[in-house]
Amino acid sequence: MTTFDRLVGRAGLVVGGDARAAVQVQSLLDAGADVTVVAPDVTASIEDLADRGLLTWLARDLTLDDVRTSAIVLTGHDDGEPAGRTPTTGSVILVGGGPGDPQLVTLAGRTAIEEADVIVTDRLAPLAALQWARPDAEIIDVAKIPGGRSTSQDTINALLVEHARAGRTVVRFKGGDNFVFGRGGEELMACQEAGIATRLVPGVSASIAGPALAGIPVTHRGLTQGFTVISGHVPPGHADSTLDFTALARSGATLVVMMGVRTLGAICDALIEGGLDPTTPAAVIADAAMPSQRMVRGTVSDIDEVARTSGIGAPAVAVVGQVADIPGLCR
Repeated sequence: MTTFDRLVGRAGLVVGGDARAAVQVQSLLDAGADVTVVAPDVTASIEDLADRGLLTWLARDLTLDDVRTSAIVLTGHDDGEPAGRTPTTGSVILVGGGPGDPQLVTLAGRTAIEEADVIVTDRLAPLAALQWARPDAEIIDVAKIPGGRSTSQDTINALLVEHARAGRTVVRFKGGDNFVFGRGGEELMACQEAGIATRLVPGVSASIAGPALAGIPVTHRGLTQGFTVISGHVPPGHADSTLDFTALARSGATLVVMMGVRTLGAICDALIEGGLDPTTPAAVIADAAMPSQRMVRGTVSDIDEVARTSGIGAPAVAVVGQVADIPGLCR
């Protein structure tokens, strides 16, 4: 895997906006570079990074001045077609990529990426890890941007089956773990129904890793003997919500909320209404395992306002419980 040194604060330029350009972008970001992408169009993953303020996207053709003002320029990343493959039924490997740092991808996950003919990747997968892919591997970006561009789950399922039926080894690469709010179960069912051999490579879930990287253990002797991970995709009281917030409030366990930036206020209100002490510590960790990682802390009564005032946005993990304020640990 290519690494870059001595780029902190220096200008890095990526020319082009395809999936392999996204890999180069993430490598430069990991090295601390100020990244600019020049391309008339870009993948959803690059657009998402630009929307989050992590890079600058210039939606136009390259100019000589772009090159002159950059410390490093990366280009040349058109995806190639897998070559020399016998048209027999292939397979699908569901690979969890962890919270964002490629060093947290498992060895089994790296091996799968290295051997893949096709990689179907998401916006929160550690894109820099895709440098392990073969030069002829096809990389397909199916990122789902909240409120923006999105690839339907049916389309993703169809892509996995289509390429596997063409005799290819297909890796479905996601952030965290595919089976923790990753819709991996749906993808596994689609492949099994199509008769495609499928296996799972578990990943480090951001529900645990995000708090840990901020110095917050989800369990701690003398404070809590368990933790519960919930989705904040829909708020309490929504027709699609299946959660009992009164039971959660009275459980005594740490509560970890995924995908809950937009609904955090409603969730905290429901927990307080259910009996949780309003002074219970809470924290929100954004961009876990990335150079842009941030954390804010407060209580269950004010953490939503603190996060909004601080400009915290998705992707983020919220933690509610005494573990969110252990002196000497949280940072």
